[in-house]
Amino acid sequence: MTVVDEAWQRARLFPVTGIGGADEQERRATSALLAVLRVVREFGRTLTMRIGAPAGSSIETFIEVPFVFEGKKYRPDGLVQVSRGQRRWTALVEVKTGHNRLDPIQVGTYLDIARQLGYDAVLTISHEIPTTPGVHPVVVDKRKLRKVDLQHLSWGQIHTEALIERSTRSVTDRDQEWILSEFIRYLEDPKSGALDFDDMGPSWVTVRESSGRQTLRAGDQETLDVVARFDQLVTFAGMALARRLGVHVQPCLSRQDLADQASRLQAQAALLAKTGQISGSLQVPNTIAPLSIVVDLRANRVDCSTTVAAPAEGRSTTRVNWLMRQLADAPAGLQVRANAARARDTGPSYALSDLMTKSKLLVEKPHADVRSFTLTLSQAAGTKRGQGRGSFVSSVVGLVDTFYAEVVQHLRAWTPAAPKVKETIPPRVVVDGGHAEEADALTAGVDATVAEVVTTQPDEADPPAAIAASTDTTGTYGAEGESF
Repeated sequence: MTVVDEAWQRARLFPVTGIGGADEQERRATSALLAVLRVVREFGRTLTMRIGAPAGSSIETFIEVPFVFEGKKYRPDGLVQVSRGQRRWTALVEVKTGHNRLDPIQVGTYLDIARQLGYDAVLTISHEIPTTPGVHPVVVDKRKLRKVDLQHLSWGQIHTEALIERSTRSVTDRDQEWILSEFIRYLEDPKSGALDFDDMGPSWVTVRESSGRQTLRAGDQETLDVVARFDQLVTFAGMALARRLGVHVQPCLSRQDLADQASRLQAQAALLAKTGQISGSLQVPNTIAPLSIVVDLRANRVDCSTTVAAPAEGRSTTRVNWLMRQLADAPAGLQVRANAARARDTGPSYALSDLMTKSKLLVEKPHADVRSFTLTLSQAAGTKRGQGRGSFVSSVVGLVDTFYAEVVQHLRAWTPAAPKVKETIPPRVVVDGGHAEEADALTAGVDATVAEVVTTQPDEADPPAAIAASTDTTGTYGAEGESF
């Protein structure tokens, strides 16, 4: 029997020991990532397709590939080739670890090299999260992008995708699954340099204090920097939630927002300067509604909310009771507001703890047409710019996780009941002397042959009075629908 000492260090596929500086950190992270892309087929196919590669059957990866361009030597961190039939898709790879930022000049040079060699793309990897999906964090000359794509993956995205692949058991080979788990362990070690979003930037304290004094200006670069960082934070909050759920969680953006990032950031900056508030939202697959995030810097508060459509039928109190049944295990401090049609204002909001005993508080007017309910969970916002206890990033990410786990995931949309078959009671038809009076059966839409038949055959021995007595006049109708 093998005895394992707790002090022994287990051998790892991707060790973090001995990482001396930024260059060594980048080299190891690049080699680990590209090796896993090649070996773990499902993971490699998912990531390469995300950056525009075809769904190829073969992925080849290389590190530190040398090139000569305009008389100078260049050595990109890596190269990826995806083959599908006769087609070969190739991308140069530039990697940054830690808080090191991508160099626009270096990225532009790699685009020129890729264009000259007929390659398809340049892929950059760093801790930076794009403020808008599909928009690269580095601004380059658009003329360089005419024949070469510029793609970006954050270490947070790579980490999230690896966890989703593992949680959904998409990797079928057990050895490849173990390799992916080792890679995840490597990414989660701080020494790897594969950092998540963890900083609101150097302008955070200045913007927060200026907002509290109501002296913040929308056009200041510090304001725009914080707005861009907040967009990254919303995306990261979605990644953190996706890692727990095993599904992709995306920011909710309109087509106009996706098409014009600059205008969207300007609008957010203007709202922050005017009201002290900044907002975003996330869409979790198959949930009842998007999850909204609103930060009020003046009130030092973070709100997470969602708006639920009310049932389309029933009284207002019935609609309220439908919601209350779904909130049986929700936090007592959850705020609930009923939104009525044609209402002049939003109406009052009540804590769930009060509504559990007096749910009628939500309906101020008995005949109000309640169309939806807004549920909001709030907490104090952290003030520190980084991660950790008391930080703004942790307060937002933590509240999003709590609100989804304790409120959103338990909500189900109302659906009308299926129509039920109505039972038809056959009418009674009097048969007088063998002739059926069918008028009532026909007006009721029922075939006279299935109607209940009451036979009143006259008996020759009975006197006329007995015949009259034997006729049931209660609810019995003649040909014209008149009572006998």
